[in-house]
Amino acid sequence: MTQASLARQIVDYANRADPYPLYAELRRTPVLHEEEGGPYIISSYWDIEALLHDPRISSDAANLAAAGDDSLSQAEDTGLPPSFIRLDPPEHDRLRRIANSAFGPPHRPHRVYDMRDEMRAIVTELIDGFGDARQVDLVDQFAYPFPVTVICRLLGVPREDEPHFRTLVDPIVAGLDPRTQLDPVASKAAQEGRLQLGMYLAGLVDQRAKEPRDDMLSDLVGGKGPHGAMSTMEVLTTSVLLLIAGHETTVNLITNGMLTLLRYPEVLDRLRKDPGLSVKIVEELLRYEPPVQFVPQRTNITDIEVRGVTIPKGSRIWLVLAAGNRDPERFPDPDRFDPDRGDIEHLGFGSGVHSCFGAPLARLETQLALSELARRLEEPRLVEDPPPYRENPLLRGPRHLNVAFKELR
Repeated sequence: MTQASLARQIVDYANRADPYPLYAELRRTPVLHEEEGGPYIISSYWDIEALLHDPRISSDAANLAAAGDDSLSQAEDTGLPPSFIRLDPPEHDRLRRIANSAFGPPHRPHRVYDMRDEMRAIVTELIDGFGDARQVDLVDQFAYPFPVTVICRLLGVPREDEPHFRTLVDPIVAGLDPRTQLDPVASKAAQEGRLQLGMYLAGLVDQRAKEPRDDMLSDLVGGKGPHGAMSTMEVLTTSVLLLIAGHETTVNLITNGMLTLLRYPEVLDRLRKDPGLSVKIVEELLRYEPPVQFVPQRTNITDIEVRGVTIPKGSRIWLVLAAGNRDPERFPDPDRFDPDRGDIEHLGFGSGVHSCFGAPLARLETQLALSELARRLEEPRLVEDPPPYRENPLLRGPRHLNVAFKELR
C-alpha cells in the first residue's frame, strides 16, 4: 500500500466493508496531501477537533466552489438556497438559532423527548409488520421507514399524506448513492422528487401560515422565537435539510448498530436484559461505527498550519471523523467495541458550530430501535457478513442487512 493511493482507496467501494485499516495507515501521516490541487486529509482526533472549532475553516458553499470542491453533487442540489450547514457565521448562527428554537432547548426543550411514546409505537408497528417471516431486511423493512415516519410527525406532515411523502423521499434518498448519479433515469427521478417535495412543502408552509399547529413547521413559519423569523425559502431549506441529512444518518446509525450488536452477542444479550444500556451503546457506536465517515466540505479562508504543515488559503480539506474516532492517541484500545468505555467524547456528530443539528433526535430514535429489536427478536443472526454496503463513502452503512431469527417475542 502506498500513501499516494490512500485517498482513492478510502473512496473505493472494495474497502467499504472495513475501511479502518486504511484509516490506521492514514494516521501515520496526520496531514496528508497526495497531489497538487488535491485535498489535505486530516486524520488525528485532536487535529480534527481543533479544526472543527477553527473560524478560519469555512463550510460556505461559495468558498468551497472557489476551492474547486465538486463534492456538492447534483444529488444534494434541492433547487433551494444553501442550508445553514453550507453557511458560515454569522448567517449560519442566525438560521441555526431560529431552527433550534423550534426543535430543542431552551425554547422547545421537550419537543423531541415528548415524541418518545410515539416513536416507540412506530417501532412496535414496524416490528409487528415482520409477521410470520423469520428473515427480514432490517434496512428496507425497519431502519429506512422509521426515521421518515418520525420526521413526518415532527414537521407536521398530515398522517394521510405520509405515504405520498415517502414516495417523494424515496428517489431523493436513492439519489445520494453515487451509482444513481450515473444513471440518467434514476438521476432524473431524484431531480423530479426534489422538485415535487419542494412544491409539497411549500403548500404545507402556506397552510401552517394560515392555520398554525403544534408542530415544528408551524414554529418555523410563525417565527415567534427571540431570534426573528425565517423567510419562506429558508423554512423550506431547513425542512429539506432535516429530512434528507437526518434521515440518511439515522438509517445508517441504526443499521450499523444492529450489525455491531450481532457481531458482539454478549452486548446484545446485555441490552435485551437492560434497555437502559442503549444510551451507552449508541454513544460507543457513534465512535466505533459512525454513520458519517468524513467531512469533505471544508476549506480555509487563510493559510493555516497543522502539525508543521502549511495548508494554503483556499485549499480543500477532508476531516476524516471515523479515523479520529479510532485514534489510539485519544481512545485506549480503539478498535474494540466497548459500551462501558468511560471517556467517549467522539466525533460521530462532528463538533463546533456545525455539530449535528438533529443529534438529539437521532440518539433517541436509535436507542429505541436497538433496544426493541434486541428485546423482540429471538436468537437473531446475520445471514451475510459482511453485508452489501451502500456506494456512498461519506455516509457509510449497509444497503441491506438480512437478519434471521427464531421468532418474535
